[in-house]
Amino acid sequence: MDAAAISAASSFISSPTRFRCFDPTNPSSSVNFRSVSVAGSGLRTSPIRIRVSASVSASNNNSVAMDRFAKHGGGEMVEGRRKVVSGPGGYVLEDVPHFSDYIPDLPTYPNPLQFNPCYAVVKQYFVNVDDSVAQSNVVHKDSPRGTHFRRAGPREKVFFQPDDVQACIVTCGGLCPGLNTVIRELVCGLYHMYGVTRVLGIEGGYRGFYARNTIPLTPKSVNDIHKRGGTLLGTSRGGHDTSKIVDSIQDRGINQVYIIGGDGTQRGASVIFEEIRGRGLKVAVVGIPKTIDNDIQVIDKSFGFDTAVEEAQRAINAAHVEAESVDNGVGIVKLMGRYSGFIAMHATVASRDVDCCLIPESPFYLEGPGGLFEYIEKRLKENGHIVIVIAEGAGQDLISESMSSMQLDASGNRLLQDNGLWLTQKIKNHFKQKKMPINQKYIDPTYMIRAVPSNASDNVYCTLLAQSAIHGAMAGYTGFTVGPVNNRHAYIPFYRITEKQNKVVITDRMWARLLSSTNQPSFMDCGKETRQEKDLQIPPLCDFQKKCVTNDSKTDHSKSDGAVLS
Repeated sequence: MDAAAISAASSFISSPTRFRCFDPTNPSSSVNFRSVSVAGSGLRTSPIRIRVSASVSASNNNSVAMDRFAKHGGGEMVEGRRKVVSGPGGYVLEDVPHFSDYIPDLPTYPNPLQFNPCYAVVKQYFVNVDDSVAQSNVVHKDSPRGTHFRRAGPREKVFFQPDDVQACIVTCGGLCPGLNTVIRELVCGLYHMYGVTRVLGIEGGYRGFYARNTIPLTPKSVNDIHKRGGTLLGTSRGGHDTSKIVDSIQDRGINQVYIIGGDGTQRGASVIFEEIRGRGLKVAVVGIPKTIDNDIQVIDKSFGFDTAVEEAQRAINAAHVEAESVDNGVGIVKLMGRYSGFIAMHATVASRDVDCCLIPESPFYLEGPGGLFEYIEKRLKENGHIVIVIAEGAGQDLISESMSSMQLDASGNRLLQDNGLWLTQKIKNHFKQKKMPINQKYIDPTYMIRAVPSNASDNVYCTLLAQSAIHGAMAGYTGFTVGPVNNRHAYIPFYRITEKQNKVVITDRMWARLLSSTNQPSFMDCGKETRQEKDLQIPPLCDFQKKCVTNDSKTDHSKSDGAVLS
């Protein structure tokens, strides 16, 4: 932290700054602010823990306001556009933005759900304002309470009257089972729960905001779309022009934007939200995470994943039938998983017919002791056949430089080579040299899987996602993604969704279960030094370090607390 930031922090903490304490969904507290003088007020409460970012400037150190003062100590502050609440016992709430953060004195209205006959049997209509969902549900006796997110659900007061709402829905990126279900439930939820009758569909992804006409969506027009794959609205990659998109939103009078897409789409939604907040517009921007690879972090899983795993079983079963029906049969199935191998891993564990699963997170090698070729030969001698599942991102580093490509698609993703065909050819050449005849069958069901309609489990999940998104937007929350955290739906800030991808942890129990099912080698000797340097981010040894390691090679480091270079 530099001197200016330290000076600003000192001035801020020592000055009699007054904090606003209010609940954004409670009209009485949001209109009649109760000021609390922190310095010299004699206020008896637990100490406030304030984390000051180095970006704080001396010119605005007294303008920092807390949106809420925790009942039992701690406090909420905006830290570099991030709302963080700290409380006793190591409690941390990573909150989401709200209209009241940047638009003062907004009126609120009774939630129409309390007059909806469908909810008459519900004992508790509304979510308590203090409800939050823990990110981790496994804790030790003395461990901190940890990170929490605001619980999703209807609030007692809303910030929109139904007649004033003009909502829009857009789908971006690749296809995924369940897209049409989410669209349907957004439209029907807005209509039937809140009485919103003006819902627009944005065609063709982000560029549809400024390059295509909108289509009106009604419960009648979307009634049967959940029975079809794909998306009613069409989709595309790229086309994100923030200024044009927000201009279109403003010109069309849209005040609720529902954006369905993966991590790249959610990054775009975050930029749109920042532009809208910068313009001071009362527009809720809500993200609904969509990725068939299940590579969005924080949430338990993404919609369409269960359907994808179920459909992958059909391809694996076909490969197994083909392989076991001939001598030395080799069935190879390529599944989706650019950077994360969740589909391949779960489909393998569920199938029990797979002998080897290759994913991007677990490097492998072909030749030599413990390599893939040795394992294939062993399984063929033992069982007479073998089934291999490979995720599309696995082994890309093994593909020769002449075949590799650093071209990017419109979403910024690196275009991958067909590792399934590459592996098929490598296996064929290897056993040809060994003069061992094999019968190979290669199946690539990628686009068949993502184009199917969602199954029953995903349909229920999509309904909960859509309704949770609607509740959040009507309650005035914005700039968030909705999803299940420990089986409870929560509102998650965009930055937590987009900061990194969710990946298979090959040191976790789930991967161990797969290895015990397939009996495949772990390939842990694969490029040991390279993997440590790349994945563990250990820098390569310099000449001096190598000399030290050589001279010290006889020393027993097994009881050392430090890292051992070997």
